[in-house]
Amino acid sequence: MAILETENVNFAYPSGAEILHGVNFSVNAGECVALLGANGCGKTTLFQHFNGLLKPRSGSVLLKGKDLSQWHKNEVFTQVGMVFQDPHDQLFAASVYEDVSYGPKNIGLSPSEIQERVESALKQCKMWDQRNHSIHQLSYGQKKRVAIAGVLAMRSEIIVLDEPTAGLDPRTAADLMLTLKGLQVNKGLTIILSTHEVDIVPIYCDKVYVMQEGRIVIKGTPEQVFSDPVLIREAYLRLPRIAHLWEILKHKEGLDSSANPLTIKEARKAFRKL
Repeated sequence: MAILETENVNFAYPSGAEILHGVNFSVNAGECVALLGANGCGKTTLFQHFNGLLKPRSGSVLLKGKDLSQWHKNEVFTQVGMVFQDPHDQLFAASVYEDVSYGPKNIGLSPSEIQERVESALKQCKMWDQRNHSIHQLSYGQKKRVAIAGVLAMRSEIIVLDEPTAGLDPRTAADLMLTLKGLQVNKGLTIILSTHEVDIVPIYCDKVYVMQEGRIVIKGTPEQVFSDPVLIREAYLRLPRIAHLWEILKHKEGLDSSANPLTIKEARKAFRKL
């Protein structure tokens, strides 16, 4: 059974602008799912439905098979953790420790439980050594890790991240994605992320949804989704670099191969077969 899903969700802002049109989205427990799409296609709006920040005009959002409207708001916030694209929209306390402890304090946990949760979350995000630092002392990448730690301290089963690698240099982005993958694999957490960095999708994600103008236009495994380059480009996206290179080699250089690699590892295997 899906841990989180939407059924025919439609949404319009008070201005009358219709953003989501019959969106069906589903993620199983323990999956890492990517939502791709051009700016303005509705990704962030859809994400804000996952924990009730926005409510559909029609259709349903289901958490563990139960409509979100039937959950207490605090229950939803503890189970579905949101990490915004810009950590400055999420962090507000004076120090790292204070910020991560804010959520657990608000749900009335004991001081010992708060301390245990904060320590565990910061260590998982490799930020324990900076626990007493001012938020303003941190790099942008460190601020993103603190925002994720705040969600982990709430023991959220689902982490929803809007453009987690945006604004990060390649090494910091890779380190962050490895941390998220570790949380998925080792802790069994469910990860949902939006991204324009399509190259990371076949490496880290189990399933992909592509959105265009408020509609889901294609879904499947990375292999299935990126096997349709026409639809990918119509959605103002691109193929992963390796897939694009392979496409050029096949169609313009006459490479005789049935393989469609998406990563360097897959391309090496395909070249060895050739």
